[in-house]
Amino acid sequence: MTESISRRAWRDRARSVALAAAVIAGPGYALAAPVLKGPPPRAITDPTTITSAKLADAAPVPIADLYFSRSSMDGVWSADGKHILMNLNLTGRGNLWKVPVKGGFPVQLTQSNDMQYGLNASPDGKWLAYQSDHDGHEIFDLYAVPVAGGAVTRLTATDDMSEVFPVFSPDSRLLGFGQRAKAAPSINLAVMDVATRKVRQLTHEKDPNFSWAAVAFSPDARQLIANRWDVAMTDSSIWRIDVASGAATQLSDKKAGSYNKAVAIAPDGRWISMETVTAAGDRQAALMDAATGKVKLLRADPWEQSASGFSPDSRSVLIVSNVNGRDVVYRHDIASGQSTRLSIPDGVSADTYFGKLPAYSPDGATILFRHESGSSPQDYWTLDTASGKAAQVTQFNLASLDAARLPKSQIVNYRSEDGTVISAILWMPFNLERDGRAPGVVLPHGGPTGQTRDTFDQTAIALATRGYVAIAPNPRGSTGYGMAFQKGNVRDLGGGDLVDIVYGAKFLAATGYVDARKIGITGGSYGGYLTLMAMGKTPDVWAAGVEQYGIVNWFSMWENGSPQLRFYQEGLIGHPVKDKAVYEAASPLTYLRNTQAPMLVLQGENDLRVPKEQAEEVVEILKKAGRTVDAKYYPAEGHGFSKREHQIDALERVVAWFDRYLKGK
Repeated sequence: MTESISRRAWRDRARSVALAAAVIAGPGYALAAPVLKGPPPRAITDPTTITSAKLADAAPVPIADLYFSRSSMDGVWSADGKHILMNLNLTGRGNLWKVPVKGGFPVQLTQSNDMQYGLNASPDGKWLAYQSDHDGHEIFDLYAVPVAGGAVTRLTATDDMSEVFPVFSPDSRLLGFGQRAKAAPSINLAVMDVATRKVRQLTHEKDPNFSWAAVAFSPDARQLIANRWDVAMTDSSIWRIDVASGAATQLSDKKAGSYNKAVAIAPDGRWISMETVTAAGDRQAALMDAATGKVKLLRADPWEQSASGFSPDSRSVLIVSNVNGRDVVYRHDIASGQSTRLSIPDGVSADTYFGKLPAYSPDGATILFRHESGSSPQDYWTLDTASGKAAQVTQFNLASLDAARLPKSQIVNYRSEDGTVISAILWMPFNLERDGRAPGVVLPHGGPTGQTRDTFDQTAIALATRGYVAIAPNPRGSTGYGMAFQKGNVRDLGGGDLVDIVYGAKFLAATGYVDARKIGITGGSYGGYLTLMAMGKTPDVWAAGVEQYGIVNWFSMWENGSPQLRFYQEGLIGHPVKDKAVYEAASPLTYLRNTQAPMLVLQGENDLRVPKEQAEEVVEILKKAGRTVDAKYYPAEGHGFSKREHQIDALERVVAWFDRYLKGK
């Protein structure tokens, strides 16, 4: 989430904002929770200081160009350091490619209609292992493709078992990975002999709330460093697994509820790069002595940190600070304890989901990172460790996506109803007059355990280049602002976090550019859920909404969801029987009939997390209530849309919907 404005516009806007505040403050909406304090105090943004830059000949970006501009969600070094091996949607499908680091056109390694990711390159340089499911069903198998090119080898073929995130041993003989039976809640560890394909299960988790993830083998391949974590991602511990016997030894703090996560092991085996949550609730990068388990923090930082990998000589490690949604990367010298900030462009440069980037090249001469910002599409870059200079390797974007001609993203901070500071990313269109007439759109993120960061957002760019002021708040429940803030919406889904979202809409109106009667909302997954809750619980705030694969019925989601997702849900909202009242208070169905504004529903037909039937239920209820509603269901798509033609179609529908009901076209 400075120029003159007409007195009438100010009055209209003030009246509408007052109405929104009355709705929020009414029965069932008041916040009794204390103010949530996250990382360092952030200066509150005066909305009247927000300005619209001037740009001659500013024009809407073609929606198709936003998706024909390529992107990559997963990338690693080749063993010889000559290529970047990546997932890349150059053809409209997330297949695997290799790109020469010195420059050159990408070379395609695989071809499939399904997304391929979870990459790990064998140290001998021969293979690239990965995972893929079919049509979004989320039952994954493991595959390997020769880095030099050739036929894909299917390593597992289990219809009732999902195998994820492969990790090669240093001698390339073994492959560690996660393994979950279709009907089971927990992911366990397994190891495969690459030559014989024989698989042995290493762990046998008994607590359905916990799972395992392989991190790395020890240099002699006799041990596997792994994490044991709960589905709420608030309790994690680091373990050493004996590969031969499966015997497990906990290395990190044994105190229940502590959070310690391994990321990498040094090539010499002495140190483990890790993340830990301090007593103050701050996530920080640290080193663990692999022999003793002793932990030391690396760099005092008021912001959350993530850990990354080691240099080939084991002398330095990379750490990343998440400074209000933007990355600051440091190279930390282990012997001296000194951290040096790297000269990397503003934006997001760390791979926080897979934890692989930034990463040293095999010879240590270069650091690979994937960079993007709210106004700059994603590309791979390298940084020369000797000179400190960064250079762009790939050119994924189309010519129409010139960063100089795209609205600049900016970080803003505002107070919610109870005084809690909420940070947001704002995209301001060019050439707007401060006359209170522009439309605005609020973009809640998914999760809820997630964060909107300063990344390239196709929806925000499509809207901002068409005159919409877009804001993406990080409400309570988001990561990046301390553990207390992350837990701030537990058992209160669609409560305080929705209030934070509504105050994002109020911030838009307070800029003087946006008409409070012309504000829409759209999001996917939990963002879709908040869209539904917003439209039903605070109907007078919104003029239109687009709900994308959002949770509709927590009861049926618990009944139909995978065992693992059940436990994640229980950690957020409780048990559907014991906590029935909490479920009902958090259910969009409780408020859906109060919806007044037009609603568009976008949904994948194969979505296991939010079944198509839930979206159909929304449409049926709104139609019976006489509301304006439309829907589009996408075949061969799961939770979210991965196929380019569906991504384009969905965004075209979003823009058309808001054009009709916010602009009156």
